[in-house]
Amino acid sequence: MTTWYQTHTFPRLPLSSDSALPALSVIALDHIALITAVGADTISYLQGQLTCDLVSLEKNRSTLAAQCDAKGKVWSVMRLFHHGEGIAYTQPASIAEKQLAEIKKYAVFSKITFTLSEQVLIGVVGDKADNAMQSRFLGDGDVRQTQTGTAVKIEANRWLLAVDAEEADNIINELGERAVLSDNSVWDLCELRSAIPAITDITTNEFIPQALNLQALDGISFKKGCYTGQETVARAKYRGINKRAAYLLQGEANEAPKSGDVFDRSVGENWRTGGTVLSGYRFDDGQALALVVLPNNLEDDSQFRLPDTDSLWHKTDMPYSLEDDA
Repeated sequence: MTTWYQTHTFPRLPLSSDSALPALSVIALDHIALITAVGADTISYLQGQLTCDLVSLEKNRSTLAAQCDAKGKVWSVMRLFHHGEGIAYTQPASIAEKQLAEIKKYAVFSKITFTLSEQVLIGVVGDKADNAMQSRFLGDGDVRQTQTGTAVKIEANRWLLAVDAEEADNIINELGERAVLSDNSVWDLCELRSAIPAITDITTNEFIPQALNLQALDGISFKKGCYTGQETVARAKYRGINKRAAYLLQGEANEAPKSGDVFDRSVGENWRTGGTVLSGYRFDDGQALALVVLPNNLEDDSQFRLPDTDSLWHKTDMPYSLEDDA
């Protein structure tokens, strides 16, 4: 892991539930791992390992995807993009070592090399982020080359940069006082508000891709050829065997819900185990958000709580539809 993040101060920003994010912030993504895959068989090999259609991925686009085991359970959720001479993907650092070992298992006879990159990952977020990044990195689309790496537009006014340390320093210096430096909690909040799932070492091999909403996030191709776990993923779509989905819950908490935590749900006058937390964030005013895998047949007015607490949580609006169009 690079030591670059220790060369700058990235404080946690004080945010209330009604606070606006800074107009421009540079975020240390020191909790995310960057994996590169290079070689003549990169596309074909990954096509047989991941849920996305990498063959059709344009060089100016990124995609979410899952790597599954043979039973269709998700090892990791990743974001992939063209990078340098091959493909790169990001995922939580806590899962990187385990995920790398799994994806390398069948690569011994393929011309592909996986590397845990030493490049710096930073996020650029805020109402002025698009202007700042598009003026610096010219081109079309959501993935653009930089001097030493790649800039990836995740959504409006949110960018992920994978660059060498010197270029990261230059970006911070050139943005100067226009940008606020922040720790990774702001990035996690943005991911959470967008209901983008993350799998950590705590939640790996627990869920099929549809339970993480990857079909709603264009992270699953139902038209590509075979890949590991495809049979389960296809049955979940065409036979309706999936009974879970990820939902945003809102409530009060003394600390942020974290990956692997469990929510209870109300059943009449009783409480039963309701779902598993994928990620969470607590604001300074005590309000909190969590992305939680729950049964997908619960009423919208269902009540939830963290075990041994009295504060009630409720579903809040999702940023995308979970309705199956096909």
